[in-house]
Amino acid sequence: MSDATKLVAEKRTDFGKGAARKIRRAGNIPAVMYGHGTAPVHISLPGHDTFQALKHTNALLTIVVDGDEQLALAKDVQRDPIKPIIEHVDLVVVRKGEKVTVDVSVHLEGEAAPETVVTLDHNTLQLEALATNIPEQVVVSVEGLKAGTQVLAGSIELPEGSTLVTDPEALVVNVTQAISEEALEAELAEAEAEAGIEHEAPAEEAEAAEGEAAEGDTAESTESTES
Repeated sequence: MSDATKLVAEKRTDFGKGAARKIRRAGNIPAVMYGHGTAPVHISLPGHDTFQALKHTNALLTIVVDGDEQLALAKDVQRDPIKPIIEHVDLVVVRKGEKVTVDVSVHLEGEAAPETVVTLDHNTLQLEALATNIPEQVVVSVEGLKAGTQVLAGSIELPEGSTLVTDPEALVVNVTQAISEEALEAELAEAEAEAGIEHEAPAEEAEAAEGEAAEGDTAESTESTES
C-alpha cells in the first residue's frame, strides 16, 4: 500500500457539537491531525472522498491544508451506529521511511482436510511496517491441514518489510475434528440431563399416553363393578 489517497482539507476554528453538526450537514467530516510533537490541527475533510478512502484499513492519506501536504494515518474513526456516516476522524502524522505499528487482518486461504473445523482465534495481527508500505492483509493457508494442527503467530509468513509485534506464541488458527450429528445430539442430551432439563413429549406420544391411561381407568372401573 504505497499510494496515498489525497484529501484536500480546510482548517476550522469553530469547535463543539454544534460546529461538528454544521460541518456534517455540509457533507464534510470534522477531524483533528496530530503527531511528531506538532500542535493538533483541526480540519474539515471532504465527506464522500474520505468515506471511500477509509473503507480500506490502515489507508495512507495525503492531507492537503493550505497547499501543504502531510502524510497521515487514521488513528480513530468514529462512525454513526446506524447510518453510513463518519462522525469524526483522528489522524496521526507519519513520515516517509518511518515505521508504524498497525493491526492487519488475517485472511484464510484454501480448505483443510475433510471432517475438520477451522477456527480463527486472531482476526488481526499487530505488525510493524513502513508507513508507506502497510500490508492490507496477512494470508494464512489452511490447505490440507489435519485435525490437531495449530498455527501460531510466529510461524506465519509475513508480507515483505513487516515484522511481528503480536506474541509469537499466540494461537491464530486451530484445526479440530468435526463432531458428527449423532455425537452432538448425545452431548446435548447429556448436558441437558445434567442441568435437569426435561422436554415435553411430542403431541402424538402424549395422546397415546393419555389413551393408555384412560384404558387403565376403564379397566379398573370394570373390575370394581364386577366385584
